[in-house]
Amino acid sequence: MASARHYFQFPGTLSLRRGGTLERPIVAYETWGELNAQRDNAVLIFTGLSPSAHATSSPVDSASGWWEEIVGTCRPIDTNKFFVICINSLGSCFGSTGPASIDPATNRPYRLDFPVLTLEDVAVGGKAVIDSLGIESLYSVVGPSMGGMTTLAFAALFPDSARSLVLISSATRSLPYAIALRSLQREMIRRDPDWKNGEYEGAGPVTGMRLARKLGMITYRSGKEWEQRFGRERIHEEHPTGDSFAPDFEVEAYLEHHAQRFIGQFDANCYLYLSRASDLFDFAEHGVTMEAAAARIRTDRILIIGVESDFLFRIEQQRELASIFEATGKRVTLVELGSIQGHDSFLADMDRFRPVLGAFFAGDWSALGKMSGGGVRAPVPAG
Repeated sequence: MASARHYFQFPGTLSLRRGGTLERPIVAYETWGELNAQRDNAVLIFTGLSPSAHATSSPVDSASGWWEEIVGTCRPIDTNKFFVICINSLGSCFGSTGPASIDPATNRPYRLDFPVLTLEDVAVGGKAVIDSLGIESLYSVVGPSMGGMTTLAFAALFPDSARSLVLISSATRSLPYAIALRSLQREMIRRDPDWKNGEYEGAGPVTGMRLARKLGMITYRSGKEWEQRFGRERIHEEHPTGDSFAPDFEVEAYLEHHAQRFIGQFDANCYLYLSRASDLFDFAEHGVTMEAAAARIRTDRILIIGVESDFLFRIEQQRELASIFEATGKRVTLVELGSIQGHDSFLADMDRFRPVLGAFFAGDWSALGKMSGGGVRAPVPAG
């Protein structure tokens, strides 16, 4: 199958987990590599909140992807060996059906008429895609950040569908601190007069999205990185006339740059829905206890990667995940990385992430065991 953007359309009505339905919704996805004759070499990737399905470049689309150094020929997730599928989340604005899509019942955008979205709904979209491709058993399901929680939802809903899981900077549920931060981001958007209760046209709540993105960038990185990268370096440009509070520091300019890049790329209502879906996810809902939910999942091995400087999905949450799965007898490797880039390390610190993911997908269990250091480990699988 050639590397390209694809679209799967549900043939009828999709009922969502918390009520409401979507008529013939679409899930956008991209693929790289070739599905083998046994149809058992597929790797499914669920993204974080804001990326599209374009994880890496291809002959069809040469633009760099959000995980360019991880997915591709002779890279850790090697497309010479694996057939890689990256899903654009249901509810997003990069081809999949979401609040910005046209509601066939009204011929207008759904906007706030879009049903409550959960990560389980996103997982169902991913399962529909692999079913349409005739894939019964995935080599692995991979998810960083929100994508890690979607991976957990996928594994809980479809416990026989994957032989391994890779959970990166994720959690069984969001802590109150992370919920509070996302709640403030959503309020920034909704308090912008241009949001118009979700009925905006055109650019929409630009100021709200700018502020939400700035707060997001602060939570994605770490104070130690800010100190090393920017210190108290000043912006060389003079203040605009009459603006006494224009940015003085390089770190302010950095935040503004990323905020401006985000404007126009992501729909505000889609952001609200996916942000809320992240807060709503709770792995324990798939069992009486976390351990009961984990015990339902039949997978050969699990890799969990955490970052010490991540305060959005703290390292303690990665240890909790490892302990829960280890308690059910799963083969678990926990790798704790000393990256200073915080939650965004899986996008920024390739020197640390490449060897870990490379060893896992190459089946080099000895090397992976050494990388786990003091992490939680179960017996290394044979073969």
